[in-house]
Amino acid sequence: MIFQAIFDCMDFTGWLLFGFVLLLFTDVVRNWRPHNLPPGPWAMPFLGNVFTGVDFKTMEKLAQEYGPVFSLRRGSERMVFISGYKMVKEALVNQLDSFVDRPVVPLFHVVFKGLGRPFNPHYTITNAVSNIISSVVFGHRFEYSDQGFRKVLELDNEAVLLAGSPQTQLYDAFPGLLKYLPGPHQTVHSNYKEIVMFLRKEIEKHQEEWNANDPRDYIDVYLAEMEKKKEDPQAGFNTETLLVCTLDLIEAGTETAATTLRWALLYMIHYPEIQKKVQEEIDRVIGQSRHPTMADRPNLPYTEAVIHEVQRMGNIVPLGFPKMASKDATLGGYFIPKGTAVVTILASVLFDKNEWATPDNFNPEHFLDSEGQFRRRNAFLPFSAGKRVCLGEHLAKMELFLFFASLLQRFTFSPAPGEMPSLEGVLGFTHSPEEFKMLAIPR
Repeated sequence: MIFQAIFDCMDFTGWLLFGFVLLLFTDVVRNWRPHNLPPGPWAMPFLGNVFTGVDFKTMEKLAQEYGPVFSLRRGSERMVFISGYKMVKEALVNQLDSFVDRPVVPLFHVVFKGLGRPFNPHYTITNAVSNIISSVVFGHRFEYSDQGFRKVLELDNEAVLLAGSPQTQLYDAFPGLLKYLPGPHQTVHSNYKEIVMFLRKEIEKHQEEWNANDPRDYIDVYLAEMEKKKEDPQAGFNTETLLVCTLDLIEAGTETAATTLRWALLYMIHYPEIQKKVQEEIDRVIGQSRHPTMADRPNLPYTEAVIHEVQRMGNIVPLGFPKMASKDATLGGYFIPKGTAVVTILASVLFDKNEWATPDNFNPEHFLDSEGQFRRRNAFLPFSAGKRVCLGEHLAKMELFLFFASLLQRFTFSPAPGEMPSLEGVLGFTHSPEEFKMLAIPR
């Protein structure tokens, strides 16, 4: 009787308030922090920590406050962040099988000049690097004048930048709602649709010209496997999967290596004395009569040290790629349930004050021993580690060495007059240099 009387007296506003309180209570109960889960900042009802910065500098501050293993909540999904070389190594190497799955990331899940004058090296470098993986995947390279391919590179660059913004990250917290609303996530999706159309045309052209007895590249080999497994749809070899694999290869084989090389040029502009030492070593070992080869790499320790320091300071993928706990695990004394998204903060390893003499300074000596020979560092993890280490690590290292050594063998790089570019960087999904102009003077 009492409840009936209360219900009879409630107007629309009362029901609205009652509904809100009920939803709030449900959210609190549903998202109550489980016992011994990693600590983290207070999470707003419904939204969680979606307004907490997603950049590595914010992550560093949170790690200082809550420890090397902490958590944030986006919507109703909780994500664990792991900071510092010691704890990242524990997660990726010592607990080799604990964090090897991949979470579903809704934002990406919808995607199945003259030398004497100042110029922007961005797409010259990106096109050059992309032509390597393109030769493997497509069997041919793209000319620098190819506007269609240039457009693909520009679309991908914009998508990668937008993917790291807080506004775009909201999509991963509320994909069901935001897919109907405007925002940068719509630009990311639109860009990838255009890129996929470009890739689909390449695949269709391969299908028209395909010769089972004469495979030319990755796509031809994949088409052969599709033919072999056509009676077994569960095998997963189909055109849509080929599209996704091709996108992965082209994007992964382009963005990070090209961005690293842009950082390399930028650091050489800022540190001309280091650039000169690299050139002197190249002149002494290789000279000017032939191109550098991989056989020269062991004989160029200073050049190798500079490349590694560029990767460390460039900090290309500060938060790594998300992983997911493949089983219940304990890390740093905290319980991490199976299925929890996990982020290993690679920036915290590359700038770990316990591992590097001068972590915030560009210092190739980090990778040189007392005799000036190159030395490997355990805390050098730009490619991550463990079972989910970057598959393209060896190719990327070859590309970085050959491009960097060849460029400094032939050119001296300096800033455009009155335009010393910034070393601050732009934070998207990757950490890339701001657009800049430079001079490339033939040696």
